[in-house]
Amino acid sequence: MDLFDKINKNMGGPIGQHQKWSHGYFSFPRLEGEIHPHMMFNGKEHLVWSLNNYLGLANHPEVREADAQAAADYGMAYPMGARMMSGNTKHHEELENGLAQFVGKDAAFLLNYGYQGMVSIIDALVDRNDVVVYDAESHACIVDGVRLHMGKRFVYQHNDIESCEKQLERAAKLTEQTGGGILLITEGVFGMSGAQGKLKEIIDLKDKYNFRLLVDDAHGFGTMGPTGAGTHEEQNCIDGVDVYFATFAKSMAGIGAFVASDNEIINYLRYNMRSQTFAKALPMPMVLGLKKRFELLRSNPELRQKLWVIAKALQSGLVEHGFDIGITETMVTPVFLKGELNEATSLTMDLRENYSIFCSIVVYPVIPKGLIELRLIPTAVHTLADVERTLDAFSEVAEKLKAGYYKERKMAIA
Repeated sequence: MDLFDKINKNMGGPIGQHQKWSHGYFSFPRLEGEIHPHMMFNGKEHLVWSLNNYLGLANHPEVREADAQAAADYGMAYPMGARMMSGNTKHHEELENGLAQFVGKDAAFLLNYGYQGMVSIIDALVDRNDVVVYDAESHACIVDGVRLHMGKRFVYQHNDIESCEKQLERAAKLTEQTGGGILLITEGVFGMSGAQGKLKEIIDLKDKYNFRLLVDDAHGFGTMGPTGAGTHEEQNCIDGVDVYFATFAKSMAGIGAFVASDNEIINYLRYNMRSQTFAKALPMPMVLGLKKRFELLRSNPELRQKLWVIAKALQSGLVEHGFDIGITETMVTPVFLKGELNEATSLTMDLRENYSIFCSIVVYPVIPKGLIELRLIPTAVHTLADVERTLDAFSEVAEKLKAGYYKERKMAIA
């Protein structure tokens, strides 16, 4: 049984049978012979490259069954309290223990939401005497968390270790006066560029500077490393990451997040993260559904392998067709084109309406003026046929862009 046969078996049966499996993230019956991630938009079916579903677990039959059974058994109200009060269960703790072991840490703590969780982690870990040093292209949740910090914060140029060290020098001089500590924050995988954070190089700076490292690995958890444990596993530096954070929204296609570290830090966060202390615990259907997703993530490495088959085929194909995909080292696949905002919107509308392909668009001020970024997120439910179809479409729209076709705001829809 080859890789694709195993995947088809796990997804409910041979390709072409109308069984439990549906189109990736969106739930409606697949077409005969297809297992594509599609959605309906204005009555037309579209191939989608913008899904939070790296491993294809969103509509996995075992996941759907676990979600439904948990909802039937418990409803959405249970547990009816915060974790510190009446909201703790053995299932919450079992999930935490499994996650901690998987990512190589002593303990873990479940969070209701990823964005809110990161903001609250930063708030809990530092006070006015501490200094935060962070990457310039950090996710918005990190930026917002840092904005709430009452002490000093220094930003270093993206993935620039020399710049990072300069900011650590500034931070070290300041903490000598305040008696505080330094928290350095970066990402495992940067979601726009696909670049990996330079975790090993940052950890090497610990020989010279005293700081703790917090890594947001939302895109790396479940996708990076020999077992999918994350970017710190990929770079063989698990012990050097002091606080590890990841969401369930990407590889596990769920809701919530977790933070993992040593026992002392996690115990501290349990009683000092305001977003969790004063919020209801994750509902039981979510927790039990996440346990099933986590089980499948660990026991089905072929799903991660399929993700990488698709990602590598997509990226190598784009390069062969002359596209600029930047410096991506991960599944995240940016495609950079030269054009203005009006051209970008017309181009993506052309892709959507006339090629039935949907992907995310990124323009100024996220990227420099005069550039368009189309961000593609491959998953384990995409196929090589999807890749070929997308390469053909991209080649055509790139020629139209070059010829000035999209300079006119009006565009004919077939």
